[in-house]
Amino acid sequence: MNEQIIKLGLDSGMLNYVDHETPRHYFLCGNADEECLEKFAELIVRTCIAKCDDLNNMKYIANHFGVEVKGLTHE
Repeated sequence: MNEQIIKLGLDSGMLNYVDHETPRHYFLCGNADEECLEKFAELIVRTCIAKCDDLNNMKYIANHFGVEVKGLTHE
């Protein structure tokens, strides 16, 4: 799994890992709920927006996925 996806999964609470094994084994958290899934998706969208160098594309992505970003989305 891509390291960026793993980091976002851990940050959102969607993933956890067993840290006493090498390599680490990642798994979905048993307590992961809709809120965790939404946070995970939002982090992915925000990461994509941050990598854009075109303001129109940034606005399109934010509005398309309904992620509010100050200065980009309709408020």
